[in-house]
Amino acid sequence: MSIIKELSQREFIQSENNIRHSAYEKEYAFYSAVKAGDIDLVKKLYTPLGATGHGLLSTNEIRNLKYHLIITVAMISRFCVEGGVPLERAYTASDIFINKLDTLNTTDEIIKLHKDIIYYYTMEAKKAAAKNAYSKNVLMCIDYVYDNIYSGVTVNQAASNLGLTPQYLSKLFKQEVGINLSDFIMEKRIIAASNMLKYSDFSPLDIGNYLSFSSHSHFISVFKKHTGMTPRQYREEYFRMNWAKNED
Repeated sequence: MSIIKELSQREFIQSENNIRHSAYEKEYAFYSAVKAGDIDLVKKLYTPLGATGHGLLSTNEIRNLKYHLIITVAMISRFCVEGGVPLERAYTASDIFINKLDTLNTTDEIIKLHKDIIYYYTMEAKKAAAKNAYSKNVLMCIDYVYDNIYSGVTVNQAASNLGLTPQYLSKLFKQEVGINLSDFIMEKRIIAASNMLKYSDFSPLDIGNYLSFSSHSHFISVFKKHTGMTPRQYREEYFRMNWAKNED
């Protein structure tokens, strides 16, 4: 069947059954709210995946939801890049979410992932908007920390990269961001460690070494201070919760 013939038939059926796609203005408003990092407006404009007006992309319910979610990820990631989210970060997250989607087999799982995606990108856009208020040196420092988090980045290294003294950069960072640069770096290292504990098979010892902690005992001590658990306990708790979720 040619596309013209099928299009004519589809338009006739949709007209007879009063089926309409979501209004462009509403859809644009939603993606713009995500781009702005406005979580309250996003919640107001949110439409459940597969709701009336989303169109039928497959007669298979699960496949239909997956197709729509892929479109959502593509749209949101591009809007967020326009809003200042780093391109590689936005697109890599998109790849991760789509890979996750490929493993899901139930409506509830897909709908939950849909919400997770929206929340993640809205928060990333919010952080990007906040960064616009920072000076060039602080922005470059933040980017340097993210780019070198797995190589044991230090305040001295960040300052040297910018051609500034550690004292001046630390003072500037605290004034603009509200926390010490050393604390910011450690927070990002702990987040990286947490993700590796959840999503990789590396042992806690290997993760601590990979993130350039001075010793395994130091890694355990710092991780517990930030999360309330040792790395091993954190991994076990994550898998216990996932197991319980899959049992429901």
